[in-house]
This record gives sequence, structure tokens and C-alpha cells, in this order.
Amino acid sequence: MFYYLVAPIMTYNFILIAAAVIPAIFLMVKVYKSDRLEKESPALLWKLVKAGILSSLLALVEEKVLSLILNSVLDANTVAYNIVLYFVVVACSEESSKYLFLRRNTWKNSEFNSQFDGVVYATFVSLGFALWENISYVLSYGFATAVVRAVTAIPGHACFGVFMGVFYGIAKKYDYQGKKFESKLFRIFSFVLPALLHGAYDYIATMEQEQGGWYFVAFVAVLFFVSYILVGKASKKDRYI
Repeated sequence: MFYYLVAPIMTYNFILIAAAVIPAIFLMVKVYKSDRLEKESPALLWKLVKAGILSSLLALVEEKVLSLILNSVLDANTVAYNIVLYFVVVACSEESSKYLFLRRNTWKNSEFNSQFDGVVYATFVSLGFALWENISYVLSYGFATAVVRAVTAIPGHACFGVFMGVFYGIAKKYDYQGKKFESKLFRIFSFVLPALLHGAYDYIATMEQEQGGWYFVAFVAVLFFVSYILVGKASKKDRYI
């Protein structure tokens, strides 16, 4: 009797989790196959997915703390509040946590021997983050949320990972060449640019909810297109460093 009562719930939750996970896995496979020179080990990639999951938990704590500070300083009904909320509290918390786990798990790894590896690593961490975030969303809000996030939020995180990874790979190249200043500069870029894109993504999405969302659609389309081009070019021009 107990089985017949819980089976529909378990089946429904399984479908929701699958809907949350499959888009992230699809994008991981695409980026993995774009790595022409030398495939990364499954152990390292799995480690990066877990790092992405952990980074989502760290980001959650950061966002809670920063939100408390923001609410005590600014009025929630102002433009300034929304800008700080989406660009600093959300975007900086999430992208900094991703970057922290990315660097900790890859910077000194012997497998990091080509520029495109940076794209692979950053994308896997970002999609690990998105995977865990998506599971929590769809279990709370249902299948419709999974469908929407499959074509917006998950690819969005992948795009932020692509931009992070492109600059991260260049930073590693300069590090190998002993150019410490240039390496540090591109490491800064690898955090700042994804954070700005992430903040813009969230800000436009929220502001456009009552206006049809056409600016958001255009922004997402351009973001995906540029990211797709970057992956292709970074893959074709990849060299050992």
C-alpha cells in the first residue's frame, strides 16, 4: 500500500529532476567534444561538476549576507537597489564562488596545458552550479519552470562559463610564459566580465517581466550567439601552452 501511495510522487520527482539535469549534461557534452587537442580526464570533469555544486551553496550564503546588508542600506523600491541586487549581490556572489572553486581545482593541475582547457573547466563548473540550482527550482515550482530554465538559465550559466573560461585560459598561457601582470589582469577579466553579463541578464529579465520580455529575448539571443562563436574560435585556435 505504501508503495502505491508514494510511487506517483517518486515518478513525478524523477521526471522533474531529469528535466533539470538533461539540459546541463547536453551542454557539458557539447563543450567536451569541442576540446580538440586532448580530452580532460573524467575524474577531473566530475570533480569540477561537484565544485560547481559546492559553489552554488557558497553563493547562497554570500547572497543571504549581502542581501541583509543591502536591505539595511537602500530602499527596495529604487533603481539603485535593483542594480546593486542583481549586479553585486547575485552576480558577484555567484560568479566569484564559481571562480574560487574553478581556480582552486584547476590552476595548478597538470592537465591544464592548453587555452581551451580553461573554457572546458569554467563551463563544467558553471553547469554544475546550474544543475544543482535547477534541481532546487524545478522541485519547488514544477515542470514548467524546468522547461523555461532549460532554454534560458542553464545555457545562460554556460555562456557565463564560456566567457570566464576564455579569459581564464589566456591567463594560464601568460602564467606559463612568466608574464605575471598579464596573467593577473586576465584572471580579473575572467571574473568581471561574466559578473557583468550575469548582472545584466538578471536585471533585464526582472525589469522586462511586465513588458513582454523582448529586450530580454534579444539579450539572450546575442549572448548565446557570441558564446557559440567564442567556443568555435577558441576550439579551432587552441594550442598547447
